[in-house]
Amino acid sequence: MTTTSEFSATAGHDHVFLGQNHKRNERRVWMVIALTTVMMVAEIVAGHWYGSMALTADGWHMSTHAGAMLISALAYLYARREARNPRFTFGTGKFGDLAGFASAIVLAVVALLIASESAMRLINPVEIDFNQAIFVAAIGLAVNLVSAVLLKDNHHHGHDHGGSHAHHGQGSQAHHDHGSHAGHHGAHAHHDDQDAKGGRDNNLRAAYLHVLADALTSVLAIVALLLGKWNGWSFLDPAMGIVGGLVIAHWSWGLIRLTAATLLDAVPQAEDLPQEIRRSVETEEDRITDLHVWQVGPGHHAAIVAIHSHAPKAPAFYKQKLATIHELSHVTVEVSPARA
Repeated sequence: MTTTSEFSATAGHDHVFLGQNHKRNERRVWMVIALTTVMMVAEIVAGHWYGSMALTADGWHMSTHAGAMLISALAYLYARREARNPRFTFGTGKFGDLAGFASAIVLAVVALLIASESAMRLINPVEIDFNQAIFVAAIGLAVNLVSAVLLKDNHHHGHDHGGSHAHHGQGSQAHHDHGSHAGHHGAHAHHDDQDAKGGRDNNLRAAYLHVLADALTSVLAIVALLLGKWNGWSFLDPAMGIVGGLVIAHWSWGLIRLTAATLLDAVPQAEDLPQEIRRSVETEEDRITDLHVWQVGPGHHAAIVAIHSHAPKAPAFYKQKLATIHELSHVTVEVSPARA
């Protein structure tokens, strides 16, 4: 006889797997969009008023980043509003990854446009008004630095243990013991580069990379323009543009790979959740015969664990063992007696 049980979100069996700082991150993205939009309008108006093509062009350039960040903001809004919609079987926690994937594609296109435009400028040089261009680049850098500070993900400072999402499955006695998590951190191998505890918000990361990419192009442009002004090296401006485009393309490719893996329910290579589950459950009598682990939101994972046992116990017994793994927010356990 096979017995199955599960624990997940709340007593009402909600599947709300949003990130720890979902509302805060959403507010900050809207703030950056507002800041970018104000500067965009100011530059376009000033460009037309003073006849400056550099100001006008930079204003429209900022509009592309505001549009890209709008994807992130709307994803936060929709995920929050639809978090308890039963149509989404495992909640809306992965909307951020979907938005991050889309933003990464936009970032890759922007990188290619920057590199191609710079290559054309390198082949067909144009006259540069160094003073005006430096002024515009400095304004853009200031705005982007403020935006980067707002969007900086401080996930290392907060740990989302997932315990607040525990609920009791029918007939189950499994629960998350909030007080026990801290004592078990040393027993589990976590990696700083994949932010297992706090959960990486790929939606915020995408918005952050957009402003960081814009800041990088501004820094490279200022360096190239100053050297061009002082030494007459006009070729450095388009050359720096090509370098910036390649760096941004590298960033976007990394974000594409990261978000695509999450969308395809792949377990990150640096994450040892499956091994943690096996170490917590398996004994000489109990063997896991089927295991599926996937991310359902920032800092939240779901798992399906099938156990064959020579001395089968209730699913609640095994779920109690898994309750110390704070990344697990939704677990289904199936127990079958092992055949002689």
